Amino acid sequence: MKVVIINGSPRCKGFTSAILHSIESELTANKIDVRFVDLSKKNILHCAGCCSCYKTGHCHISDDADGLSDEIASADGLVIGSPTYASNVSGILKDFIDRGHFVIEQLLHKKYCVVVASGENYGNGDTKKYLSNLVLFSGGHLCKSIRAKATFNKVKEANDLDESTRKKVTTASAKLIKGMSCKKKYFFQAICHSVIFNFGIKPFVNKKGQLYQGVLNKWKSLEDYK
Repeated sequence: MKVVIINGSPRCKGFTSAILHSIESELTANKIDVRFVDLSKKNILHCAGCCSCYKTGHCHISDDADGLSDEIASADGLVIGSPTYASNVSGILKDFIDRGHFVIEQLLHKKYCVVVASGENYGNGDTKKYLSNLVLFSGGHLCKSIRAKATFNKVKEANDLDESTRKKVTTASAKLIKGMSCKKKYFFQAICHSVIFNFGIKPFVNKKGQLYQGVLNKWKSLEDYK
């Protein structure tokens, strides 16, 4: 099994990174193939808003975005984390989400996911909700969400995590492994996604016709395409 871990923080050493690397250690200890990605080291430009990817199936901008999306598409699971900026994800993560073919193309179809939201105050709850919805709207299975609080710059490495956060990491990692291993079904999530997809996304795309041919081709490549 393969899991991609996305560190959406601009910093390679910080609270978000420490949590994600701790999850990485739990997964590799269970012989999971892990690909850890620091978005700050990737060249991902802003979305131009041209919608050409919906027609062609790929972005016209030549950078790292499509390649990273392809890695996620070939994985069994995804762990994605972000610090909280203005009650939302970081700018570099938002750029990737805008460019990453997530919702309309259903990038996370049947993938098992964990989301991590870090921050100093209550705003990290909004970040967690945003990332959780991203998984659900993109067709993924949300195994666990982590909301973690720490004083800025207090935690830089996995060894600095407090006991409460370590327990959250262990629980989330175990749920992710179990989900992938057992192909666990999440019935309430499936119902929510079915409503969103069949009554929202699908009619919208069908109405666009050839302008969204790349999306239609992507859906047809998915197992049990509706």
